[in-house]
Amino acid sequence: MRKTRMQLVAMGVAAALTVGGTGINASASSSKVTSVLPSAGISYALQTQDSVSLSNLQGDSDSTDVAENDNADITETTPLASTLQENILNDIQKATGANISIADYDEANEEKLQAMTDEEKEEERFKTLVIAQVNDYVNVRDNPSEEDGEVIGKLYDDSVGTLIEETDGWYKIKSGSVEGYVKGEYCVTGEDAVELAKEVGKRIATVNTTTLKVRSGPSTDDEVLGLVPIEDELVVTEELEEWVKVSIEEGEGYVSREFVDLSTEFVEAESKAEEEARLKKEEEARLAALAQAKKGTKNSSDKSGSKSYNSAGSYTTQSSSIGSAVASFATQFVGNPYVYGGSSLTNGTDCSGFVMSVYANFGVSLPHSSGADRSVGAAVDGLANAQPGDIVCYSGHVGIYIGGGQIVHASTAKTGIKISDASYRQVLAVRRIF
Repeated sequence: MRKTRMQLVAMGVAAALTVGGTGINASASSSKVTSVLPSAGISYALQTQDSVSLSNLQGDSDSTDVAENDNADITETTPLASTLQENILNDIQKATGANISIADYDEANEEKLQAMTDEEKEEERFKTLVIAQVNDYVNVRDNPSEEDGEVIGKLYDDSVGTLIEETDGWYKIKSGSVEGYVKGEYCVTGEDAVELAKEVGKRIATVNTTTLKVRSGPSTDDEVLGLVPIEDELVVTEELEEWVKVSIEEGEGYVSREFVDLSTEFVEAESKAEEEARLKKEEEARLAALAQAKKGTKNSSDKSGSKSYNSAGSYTTQSSSIGSAVASFATQFVGNPYVYGGSSLTNGTDCSGFVMSVYANFGVSLPHSSGADRSVGAAVDGLANAQPGDIVCYSGHVGIYIGGGQIVHASTAKTGIKISDASYRQVLAVRRIF
């Protein structure tokens, strides 16, 4: 009897891991999304079994400030693949008459999870996602009907929600603060969502130590390519047992898993109220920044050695936008040195210090972090819609768009501040201050 019961439990576990649920409706909008996308509530982090336990972090043996330990303690924190456990268990009991306890169910579920590879666990999680595939966005409604369902939010293209149930061609989802129905014809889920999730999701390594060494190979014996500050977010290109391959300005390198928190980021739905609040906040911030820029631009020229630099105020005119003034002001520092942790436009700065210091001349305070720059100002819908002065964010790097498909940025210690094609690397975000 025990064996029979456990077999039934295993069947229930499989159902729990692959359940599609009962789904419901929302309509795809024919209107085009504006150049500014949501800047709040759109990052959906799916933690994996490779999440690092912060309590186990230890400093590097050769430095208390720079981390590169190659012997990480990993704490597995795999979440359940479905929130429908009790409903599924009840259905199994009704259908079979078997007396299955929650404890037995959990035990079998845990055994199945432990038998899975990391890739299999991730795929099972991805099967529970609903991913929008539309030109702009699909409406999220409070009822599964285009006629009677009120629009309560938007699920943008490639954005993700968690499937609750499915019925009559509609998916009920939970995404961010939004819980409602989207029309199934505009989304994918189940097996079809597995590969798509890997494409639309970004695997991110967030630095959790003061300064992290990025090495040319997965060993502390390999040379240091660059340094990354705490809380910076790096795009992961490969995961090894103790090391993670990431992309930084100096190229692709390796960091110890011990000193990064791994997650998969997806864009989430935005509620109607959140959209209205965001647009109002962005407009208020834009107007405040414009007022501060006109008030706070420096009028005296900076000098370094024999070279003179024009003030920010000299670029701010009635005939040009503040963004164009920012771009023009920034380009005059091309050729000056790159210094990690620096913020001097003349004597040396790193990438985020460069952006921070340029904008400081226009009365705008920005963080000294390329990762934090991904959330300042308003989001711009891709590089194609960028305007001069926009901040272009990459994995572990940031620059200022100057127009013509180019950026000015503090690149590396070897090249200093220079102008590059904005698309020379994968762009993570474009942010607009003015």
